[in-house]
Amino acid sequence: MAEFDNIEDYITDLKQKLAQNDGCGNTHYNLGVAYLSKREFMLAETSFLSAISNSPRMAEGYVQLGGICMHRGDLVGCLNYNKEASQIRPFFAVPWGNIGFVQMQQGETEKAMKSLKRALKYDPKFVQALATMGSAYLAAADIEEALKVLNKAVTIQENFGPAWNNLALCYAETAEWAKAKDCIERAEKSGFVVSDELKAEIAENI
Repeated sequence: MAEFDNIEDYITDLKQKLAQNDGCGNTHYNLGVAYLSKREFMLAETSFLSAISNSPRMAEGYVQLGGICMHRGDLVGCLNYNKEASQIRPFFAVPWGNIGFVQMQQGETEKAMKSLKRALKYDPKFVQALATMGSAYLAAADIEEALKVLNKAVTIQENFGPAWNNLALCYAETAEWAKAKDCIERAEKSGFVVSDELKAEIAENI
């Protein structure tokens, strides 16, 4: 997109390419990404569906469709699309990380850990998977392991809010309130919305 002045010119160019060759999965995919950047989710979904229709082995297209499902709160749809992606490209870390995230949302901690371990096996620096793994260890009351993976996450990506939030939860569990407060501040600085309940609990114990 570097040669275009704005996203609208880029979208126009992609549409012109599709007018000449509607069967190009990559062009449909790129159009979907462009629509996503504008938060036009329905148009993005249509483009990604066209992408995988023309290129059924395009794992990234399924991942993007899963992301749109997640945005809508459709956990089952998100899970199914990412499972499809993981079958097409078994060594692609992203769908495994997303599967683990959904499984955590569904309360399936053990299943989530297995999926997240696969994601981290294929990409040890996958920050989202590390943060979710921290949640899984926290749910399993393994604070030591949670702290390990979460500290690794914020070492790799200093401003990753979910990891800072999960670190705060760990320190709240161990009653290290000053550390918890620091983590909450780091999470909020990154733009992450911390729950009022956690902030109140930490404030009461400082």
